[in-house]
Amino acid sequence: MEEWLNEFLQFLRVEKNASHNTVVSYRNDLERYLRLLKSTGLSQFTNVTPAHIFEVLRELNAQGLAPASSARNLSAIRALHQFFMREGYVEQNPASDIGFPRLMKYLPDTLTIPEIDLILRQPDLGGPRGVRDRALLEILYGAGVRVSELLALRISNLYFEEGFVRVIGKGNKERLVPIGEQAIHHTTGYLTRVRTQLARHHKSFDTLFLNWRGGHLSRMGVWKILRSYVLQAGITKKVSPHTLRHSFATHLIEGGADLRAVQEMLGHADIVTTQIYTHLDREYLKEVHRTFHPREKYG
Repeated sequence: MEEWLNEFLQFLRVEKNASHNTVVSYRNDLERYLRLLKSTGLSQFTNVTPAHIFEVLRELNAQGLAPASSARNLSAIRALHQFFMREGYVEQNPASDIGFPRLMKYLPDTLTIPEIDLILRQPDLGGPRGVRDRALLEILYGAGVRVSELLALRISNLYFEEGFVRVIGKGNKERLVPIGEQAIHHTTGYLTRVRTQLARHHKSFDTLFLNWRGGHLSRMGVWKILRSYVLQAGITKKVSPHTLRHSFATHLIEGGADLRAVQEMLGHADIVTTQIYTHLDREYLKEVHRTFHPREKYG
């Protein structure tokens, strides 16, 4: 069985030109599959039936594997047996008619608008730290940027007169994101009152947000800044920088923003990724329908 498995992995490497990480992922999943098959007494792939694969999936579920991981395993199993059919080792693919586990749609955590306002009011604008942190939080929420994008921002990326910020996203792709008056106001205050004091020659360069040594802020630094103000605001939800991005998108769509426009602002390559933010809108519409439609009230 190991020889056939190795042949499939070689096929992925050579003929499919799969990446190293892809091959490793297939190997890990399929070696586990092979072990589970052997535990049922099987010694040949030719003897595998749909019942065996169902048993493997049940065992994976019993081991606590998430539905998404089980689905990935089933996909690898299907590909393996499809390869065996192609090579003429077997006549049928025992996994072809087995459905994928139902995947739960994990919706992003969001904050309400009052919760966002409460967090943004926490930094003390009487001191330099509060001035910097307020500007940082305003851009995180006001432009919906990722942490990596925030940390990569340069002063030269700011087009405040036009009301935009130029963001370098995944794959080094650039996009222009509108930025509101509050973010512009607080970032301008940070630039004139605080950053000039923090900047160090040959260290700070054009980087927008600096730490107290004049260097680049780290991802962990941003997490700690946000976390401190979340606690200060008395909010018990789990809040990360990405939560502000989720909230940015959700609040726009709840306010009636076009999905394509939100996709552009978030830098999503596929609108399907953006559609997850319509969940609250859809739930609200369903609730309105249930409450007010006459056929819902009088069956």
